[in-house]
Amino acid sequence: MLVRQIWPSRPALTNPFGDLENRRREMLRLVEAVAGDSFSDATAGVFPPMNVTQDDNHFYVRAEIPGIRANDLSITALRNRISISGRREIPPEHERVSYHRKERADGTFDRTVALPTAIDAEQVDARYVDGILTLKLAKVAEAKPRQITVKT
Repeated sequence: MLVRQIWPSRPALTNPFGDLENRRREMLRLVEAVAGDSFSDATAGVFPPMNVTQDDNHFYVRAEIPGIRANDLSITALRNRISISGRREIPPEHERVSYHRKERADGTFDRTVALPTAIDAEQVDARYVDGILTLKLAKVAEAKPRQITVKT
């Protein structure tokens, strides 16, 4: 008697890239094991986190930069780019400390943001209050919207 199996032991449709994905995950685990925390910190996010908004006359950049003195920040503006750089130092713990979680990175940072239009580098207002850097960037006259009157 001939018996035919109706339900296959494995699914009929398999992901042809499944094996590659498993290998990629394994490679990432190996790199993390060798590099330690420095690899995971590098991919944790972008510092400083910021919001960029605009109205008719200005762009507003608000960046969270806690634990830094205002005179340790460097801000440059050129055409349609604004750059924020500085150094954050976190005091070291005593040498016998054991971390359970270390998410606060220290060291230098440099973040550049491209804006949709040019700004007037001479009219930048920078304020730093309670760890929030607020930049008010004036748009160049050519970039501001103009009201056009229709003649009849």
